[in-house]
Amino acid sequence: MTLGISQNSTSLQGRAETLAQNLPPLLARAVRLADGVILGEHGRRRAGVGGDFWQYRPAVAGDSARAIDWRRSARSDQHFVQQKEWQAAQIVTLWADNAAAMQYRSDVDLPTKADRAALIALAISALLIRGGEQVGLTNMPAGRGHVQLQRLAGALSSQIPLGTDEYGSPEIQTIPRHSSAVFLSDFLGDLDQLGTAMTQLADKGVGGVLVQILDPAEEAFAFQGRTLFESMGRGLRHETRKARDLRERYIARLGARKQALSEMAARFGWQYHCHHTDAPEAAPLLWVFHALEAHR
Repeated sequence: MTLGISQNSTSLQGRAETLAQNLPPLLARAVRLADGVILGEHGRRRAGVGGDFWQYRPAVAGDSARAIDWRRSARSDQHFVQQKEWQAAQIVTLWADNAAAMQYRSDVDLPTKADRAALIALAISALLIRGGEQVGLTNMPAGRGHVQLQRLAGALSSQIPLGTDEYGSPEIQTIPRHSSAVFLSDFLGDLDQLGTAMTQLADKGVGGVLVQILDPAEEAFAFQGRTLFESMGRGLRHETRKARDLRERYIARLGARKQALSEMAARFGWQYHCHHTDAPEAAPLLWVFHALEAHR
């Protein structure tokens, strides 16, 4: 079993950009149809308090006379009001868990959970940066542009597994107020720590998404007979002669944890998604992008 993330910065960035390359046209069409949102240099164009003209709309009851564009209205039988473009770029902070438990993979042909988390984090960064957003990590300030994407690739590629710490938790002090966050983890550790972090973020007006990444063996629990279970950090061990007898209880507890994560996300206005490392990477990437759109 290989520990850690094996790719270097260049290869990880290349894989992430390749994954993201074919998605923007599809995403742009979906966003325009669903939300009237356009990806561009200034982020998402919406009616707001910006200074640049966006479009005209017919005047409605309640609009003041000062709001009416009389020059445009003179060319029609209707009165029209100018709408301005909201150009504030959104800040998105990502956390890709790299604790010991995230180094697990049940087969040499599968990526580790940490590897998949880093790839999805960098791919969504590529999409957001192309849309004019500012993107950072919990340990890196947000920025924009190709240089920032390179910095993100370097940081995600050089992450070192957290020693014997079995499970990670996000550092939230650097996440700005009224921004968005993306947490990618197996979330198999203490959920109380996650709940505390999300409570503090809710007080700052931060919304976002939880992406739980699991190895297929962690979902199926197909173990039989005598089995020694040992955590990646070597801190937990359990030996049994009848592993199959544990399956029903394990599946129930995993299901309860998923439900708890989903309910926790809903309670704070976040969204939850579960992804398995044997599934295509494009699915969670697309889901995260749309989930962030829903939070805007």
